[in-house]
Amino acid sequence: MIRFFLGGRGAVLPLLLFLLAGRAFLPAHTAAELEALLAADAVTYSQAARFVLDAASAAVTSDPAEAFGFAMARGWLPRGAMPDDPARLDGVSLLFMRAFGLGGGMMFTLTGAAHFAYREMAHLGLLQGRRCPRQAVSGAALVYVTDRVLARVEGSAGGRQ
Repeated sequence: MIRFFLGGRGAVLPLLLFLLAGRAFLPAHTAAELEALLAADAVTYSQAARFVLDAASAAVTSDPAEAFGFAMARGWLPRGAMPDDPARLDGVSLLFMRAFGLGGGMMFTLTGAAHFAYREMAHLGLLQGRRCPRQAVSGAALVYVTDRVLARVEGSAGGRQ
């Protein structure tokens, strides 16, 4: 089970099966796209934007460059991020917080900084284990965090009804 989330070559099929059985399977993503994403040791900001924006239903596009431009125009990615740069955990945390409209603590609310988005995501238990905010995000980690965020958003929506 530990190897399941570590992103080894043998982790692709079990994680794909988990997504198919779990609440986070995203119909807009094909199995081939998910498998390629899960195999990536580090995703780019454009890949992350495409996946997260689609999961959040913020923008539906099959073009990662278009998703990146959409997120950058709204300030959902860190300033200076480039489409082909390896996505960092703090930058992806900012993308999740903004795309899903997650409320943050006082410092995130005041600054909107990627660092405080990372801290808020860690505080909410949406990140796996101890991590560094400057760490590159693997495809498996991106899928894992997406699942956690979707579970939180669905749980919040279900509690209000």
